[in-house]
Amino acid sequence: MKPLAVALAAVTLLRLIVAATVPLAPDETYYWIWSHALAGSYLDHPPMVALWIRAGTSLLGQTALGVRLLGPLSAAVASWMLFDTGRVLFPGTKAGVVAATLLNATLLLGVGTVIMTPDSPLLFFWTATLWAMARLVASGAGRWWLVAGVAGGLALDSKYTALFLWIGVGLWLVLVPTIRPWLRRWQPWAAVAIGLALFAPVLCWNEAHAWAGIVKQGARVDDWRPARAIGFLIELVGGQIGLATPLVWVLCMGGLGVAIRRVWRLRDPAWSLLLSLSLPPIAVFLQHAIGDRVQGNWPAIIYPALALAAGGMAVRDRWWIGASALGFAITAVVYGQAATGVVRLPPRLDPIAMRLAGWDGLAVQVEAARIATGADFVAADGYAVDSELAWWLPGDRVVGTDKRWRLFALPRTDIGGKVGLLVTSRREPDAAAEWGQIAPVASANRSGSGGSAFFLYRIAARPGAEAVRLPGR
Repeated sequence: MKPLAVALAAVTLLRLIVAATVPLAPDETYYWIWSHALAGSYLDHPPMVALWIRAGTSLLGQTALGVRLLGPLSAAVASWMLFDTGRVLFPGTKAGVVAATLLNATLLLGVGTVIMTPDSPLLFFWTATLWAMARLVASGAGRWWLVAGVAGGLALDSKYTALFLWIGVGLWLVLVPTIRPWLRRWQPWAAVAIGLALFAPVLCWNEAHAWAGIVKQGARVDDWRPARAIGFLIELVGGQIGLATPLVWVLCMGGLGVAIRRVWRLRDPAWSLLLSLSLPPIAVFLQHAIGDRVQGNWPAIIYPALALAAGGMAVRDRWWIGASALGFAITAVVYGQAATGVVRLPPRLDPIAMRLAGWDGLAVQVEAARIATGADFVAADGYAVDSELAWWLPGDRVVGTDKRWRLFALPRTDIGGKVGLLVTSRREPDAAAEWGQIAPVASANRSGSGGSAFFLYRIAARPGAEAVRLPGR
């Protein structure tokens, strides 16, 4: 335990340093804006990521580390819970140490902890629920259902894919003979009530906004392009091999196979729990890949259970240590490239630079053009550019005209008749319907991002026009 604790402390410190050093991605600045307009939910996701950012920035100010603070810290706590889960599910083995080490060696966790997305709180509360259920198996104490109800409800407040957590625990409760008697006791039903109560603000927000968030996420079910199924499936599997890192992925798949065999033969409650939390989302993601692309981060929820399964299959030291070493080495290279850009890849071949590089330089060019044109405000033609400019530009001079901003509890501002500066990636934007006047000013770019070009236009808002005032630092 002590070597694991020391290693985990060192990894966490490194992650905090990287989190403080690497510029914020557009999604992170977007969620940072959420933290200035706390609500029961948002168009894209439930509110937990905004609450975590608000907590971090309250402690460390409007800084990159403030935005990301709870990511590395929550990963450290979740790693301990994963270790303890392995210890109680597979007593007398190294399952907990193996699981915590393998999961931390993945790019999914290594990168996911130094950027702030809804996956950060989701994985924390998902792991907490798994830990509570393992404690239930080991002790038989009904209070762990209540802990699971709290953690599961907060997982739903993090991301809608937490529904798979509830499905998995429900299947485990119904299908495993030694667990099924709990259906006659009050604790599981109280856990459901607690989870629904915690999720109620998300439902209330959606009801008040024509179910915008649930409809947006539910619309993915309608995606159907079977002609591209083979390509989507190859991309899904290849992406997971890369994000889990190759050898860790192999061990996790081996653990999945062992779990299936143990459950089929023995109906063991520990292995059944791991299988129930991994197989349903795997099946759904494979089905989704028949019709559309599965984003690489979506399957992150399967890896806590699969890492435990890998630890529980009595894997030899040389395998899990070697797999972990390779994973940490890959993650270290990614950290180094993100923080220093020491490897000079062509920008178009560097996914980190394409996402992160040059936003500060773009903001400098935009501010210079704003001053030169005497513009009162800055607007962009997309929420990602809006968010980055709001983070980097001084003051609160960025306004949002995208329809999504009107769903936020942010102040409205009258821009009627005022001069503004439009930042757009389109050389000839069709903005006649939005602005009374529009005239080209200059071009701008994100240095080092692989040719991300922008065009700046002097605009005049129509009389009576209104926009949402985005927060600044």
